[in-house]
Amino acid sequence: MPQKQLHDVLIIGGGPAGLATAYLCHKHGLSYLVLESGKAVFQGIANSYPQGKLVYASKPKDAPEPFLVDELRPPDKPVTVESYLQYIQHFVQHENLNIQTEVAFEDIRDERDQLVVVTDKGLFKGRKVVLAFGSSIPRELSVYGDAKMVAKSLDDPTKYIGLKTLVIGGGNTAADVVIAILKAKREQNDTQPVYWAHQSEKFDVNAETAQRLGEEILLGGSIRLLPNATPRIGEVDDEQVDRLSIRINEFKQGDGIDLYHALSFPMHNVIACIGSQGPVPIFDKLGIQTISCTAGVCKVAKEGDRLVLLSSGFESTRKGVYVVGGAISPSYMKISEGLIQEEKHPNLIYTAVNDAYRVVEEIRGKLGKN
Repeated sequence: MPQKQLHDVLIIGGGPAGLATAYLCHKHGLSYLVLESGKAVFQGIANSYPQGKLVYASKPKDAPEPFLVDELRPPDKPVTVESYLQYIQHFVQHENLNIQTEVAFEDIRDERDQLVVVTDKGLFKGRKVVLAFGSSIPRELSVYGDAKMVAKSLDDPTKYIGLKTLVIGGGNTAADVVIAILKAKREQNDTQPVYWAHQSEKFDVNAETAQRLGEEILLGGSIRLLPNATPRIGEVDDEQVDRLSIRINEFKQGDGIDLYHALSFPMHNVIACIGSQGPVPIFDKLGIQTISCTAGVCKVAKEGDRLVLLSSGFESTRKGVYVVGGAISPSYMKISEGLIQEEKHPNLIYTAVNDAYRVVEEIRGKLGKN
């Protein structure tokens, strides 16, 4: 629940950068609170890493520093993502870190000498805010009406057992979701199919993913492919069930009356894996300045990409609001000694936790708590 307490630091996102920021605040006696939209910390990694994928203690070749938060450093010998996430959960419990999950961030307001973070669970107050929500911010479905009930990721494949399920998206992430649900259904002898829809004719997955999908189908997984399918309408039916209609065929007629075939699914049976939009729309909403790359200036970002403008201490143009981790990868614009230049910023656990170290040092100095 929202707290009346004024925290030194409010941290938006419980990934590597957010968790490292929380741990360092905890270690140095700063009051803090992590607001995480998922059901657990590191939800972004849990959603994006296929089962059994290895986690490495990677760092850029030209990086002179070690991991500055060694407690979150992955082991030298690669481990599965499940093992690493289990270690992280134990770490959070052992340190008794102050985290609230399933809280959706919406906005930041200025209020006298403090910042107010607006969420779907109410208001939270802090002296400083650290945005650590990563780069994998799901795109919203572009449909007529409302489609907010549609899931953006898969947290528990077993909850789709017994349901005709629709997965939207034609890439590896969507395929991984389809495979996980097919397996869960098969293990429970559920013959209800998984419908897999993509707006293009071709589903674009790599060879390894295609092989795993083929194996699951051979084992009895029931799947219906829907190429050239387009989500069109989000609506509430007569029984007050939120539904998504997806057009699967279109027939143009000479008399001006076109015919369509469509399927309608309850939204709680739908998962949309349609890629990430990145954090720029959030920066715009918050009034955080970005700069468009131009030819000859940017070496990492592409021409026209918009990069967030940050100080050497990761403070944005919104006073008291800092941005770290994947949200500023693969590069950002750094203000240093009156100059603005692109700064390379790999999307690694190493980069995220080292960002957190620098931000907490900066905030400690600003709050006089060194």
